[in-house]
Amino acid sequence: MPGVLVVCPTPIGNLDDVSARARDALVAADWIACEDTRRTGGLLDKLGIRPAPPLVSNHEGNEAARATELAQRIERGDTVVLVSDAGMPAISDPGYRLIRRCIDRALDVTVLPGPSVVPVALVASGLPTDRWRFEGFLPKRSGEMERVLRSALRQDPDIILIGEMRDQETAQIGSSRPSQTECWRSGTTSAAASRLRSPT
Repeated sequence: MPGVLVVCPTPIGNLDDVSARARDALVAADWIACEDTRRTGGLLDKLGIRPAPPLVSNHEGNEAARATELAQRIERGDTVVLVSDAGMPAISDPGYRLIRRCIDRALDVTVLPGPSVVPVALVASGLPTDRWRFEGFLPKRSGEMERVLRSALRQDPDIILIGEMRDQETAQIGSSRPSQTECWRSGTTSAAASRLRSPT
C-alpha cells in the first residue's frame, strides 16, 4: 500500500509556531526531506525528537532527481515529510517538484497549515487584503526590480503586490536565510509599507 507525502511548515524564527500536528508528523516520518539537513537536525533537537527519522537533502541543486527517488519511496509505502528551512515548503523554497511528482503518480499529499511569511507580510502592511499577488523572489538589481514592480502594478493598480528580496549585506555576513518580504501598492513611493525580515 502506498505511503503519503506530508508537506510540513516549519517555524519562521519562533519555535512555538510548530503545531502539534507538525510535530507528530515529524515524529512519525519514515524520511524527512529537507532543504538543509543540519538546520532541520537542529530543529528536531530543539523539539526533543530523538531518535530523529532519517534526513535526506532536497534542495535547489538536487530537487529534480530527488523528487523521483522520494516518490518511489512513497509508492513502496513510506511516509515522507517535506520541510524547508523556514515557513511553507514550495513557497519560494524547494518542494514543488516532489509535490507535482506525487500528484502525477496519484499518491496522497497532505499539506499541514502553519507558518508562512506571505500572509504575515500582507496583514502587517495595513493594506487591504481582498486582492493580492505573490511574485516570489524579485530581481537583485534595483532598476530591474523597479521595472518588474511598476509593470505588475500598471496591469492591475488595485492589487497588493508581495515579493521577496535577497539581502546581499546580510548574505555577506553569513546569515543562513538572507531574505525579506515586502508589500507594494500602486501610488506608494517606496516599499516601506510592510518590510518583514525573516528571522534566522
